Parts: sequence; structure tokens; C-alpha cells
Amino acid sequence: MADGPILVLAATGGQGGAVTGALLGRGARLRAMVRDPRRKAARELADQGVEVVAGSLSDHGSLVAAMRGAAGVFAFTTPFEAGVDAEVAQGRAILSAARETGVPHLVFSSVAGADRRSGVPHFDSKAHIEAELVSGDVPYTILGPSYFFDNALGGARRILGGVLDLPLPPDRPLQQLARPDLGAFAAEVLVNPAPYVGRRIELAGDAPTPAQMAAVLSEVLEREVRHEEVPLAAIGDPDMHAMWTFLNGPGYSVDIPALHQAHPEIHWTGFADWAYRTFAAAR
Repeated sequence: MADGPILVLAATGGQGGAVTGALLGRGARLRAMVRDPRRKAARELADQGVEVVAGSLSDHGSLVAAMRGAAGVFAFTTPFEAGVDAEVAQGRAILSAARETGVPHLVFSSVAGADRRSGVPHFDSKAHIEAELVSGDVPYTILGPSYFFDNALGGARRILGGVLDLPLPPDRPLQQLARPDLGAFAAEVLVNPAPYVGRRIELAGDAPTPAQMAAVLSEVLEREVRHEEVPLAAIGDPDMHAMWTFLNGPGYSVDIPALHQAHPEIHWTGFADWAYRTFAAAR
């Protein structure tokens, strides 16, 4: 790996925070780009010896300043603030800054299934960024995380009330991933890039069905949690409707046994482990 710090963009967000934590655990030199260095999470990083810089995913100038001299970059884009066109613009700003500064290795966090013409808007926007990354001259690795376990927390109140809402049949497996496992995998790729440059790797830790998830949550909470299948017609947001249509159809296709066998250095959290850590205190 080249000299210089590893740069994590959006370093206090869900994915960026997981990558930052994993890199700190490995003793890596770290630079973190955040919107506001005065916020508590950013100050805590600075207290741990991280070089904290201010910047925005859509601001070319701040990206250039943050990337200059970096040994590698972890990049993440989001459509959930200003839409998919804004996400593609973020990707272009990141790639332009990476070219301008000669970044030796860019790790882009996309999504599993983005390369399959899914018709899901926030998959397709990432696919557009992937295509520009692959056709350019910046050395890259693309990671494709599947559905995060933590997404269930949007319905935590309903789960605690005994209902797991998911727009899937009870016996339909849903490939999922713990954010710390994404962080650990990204950290490995950033610290040891040679085996990964030019590759696209999809990630999942487990594939429980909604019925299995409800059974685990029932055991953890020591009271019944039942799965309730949300009708696709009830999902008003077009992007989320398209995503759940995809997950009811072709779905993710991570070869989980092969992935885990190839990467035994990752803990690979199962749904049950995640549920116990997350909900045990709510008994």
C-alpha cells in the first residue's frame, strides 16, 4: 500500500463509520471527510488521532483537497437526500477528484444487484457510477453490500410490539449484511489492495426468511413476534416499491458459502447474532 493516510468519505455515516472503526482497529493512518468537523462524532474521531477534514460528496474542490496524498479512498454515494440524479453527480465528482489527484485505489460501496438491470432507481444510479469507474483509469474495487440488518430498525417499534413488517413471503430468503462486516471487508481491501483491484465483490452474511427472522426475534425478546407480509401495492415510494419488487423476483444472488470460505478473516455476523446484540436489552 502507498504511503499516506486512507481517506474515508462521509466518515461518520452508517457505512463510513463502520469502515472508519475497522481501519482504526487495524491501526491504519486515517483521514476522515465529514460535513461538519465540530459535530460530536467528528470530534471523537479527531480525539483518536484521525485527521478530520471538512467536505461534501458533491463539492469537487473539497474532494480534491481531501484526496490529495491519500493512499486509498473509501467512497459512498447516496440518493436518499436529493435523489438519484444527485447521487450520480456525487459519483462523478468523486471520480473526477480521484483522477485529478492520482488516487492509487478507490473502493466504491455500491449495492448487490446493481449490475443486473434491476429497474430499482437507487441500484441503477450506482450502476451508472460503477460503469464510469470501470471505464476510467482510477484503480478501483467495487463492493456490493446486500440488505443491511440495521434496516429492520426502521420498524423497531413494531417489532417490539410483536410484528415484523416485510414485503416478502414468509419463506423467501433475504440476503443481509451487518454494517461492521462491510467495514471489516472494506478495511481489508484498503489495507491490502493488490488482490482486489479491478474486482466487484458482493457481500452478505446471512439469508434468513421472514419467518426465521420472526422466530429469532421472538426468542430474543421472549415474546411472540410474527411476520406480517406487507402488500407491494401498499408501498407508495416508487424506489422502495421497485426494490421490493426486485427482492420478490430475482433478488440478490451472493454466493454466501463461497464468499465466507474465501474470506474467513471476516466474522460474518448471522441474523441471530445481530438480533441478540440489538434487541436483548429490550426484553
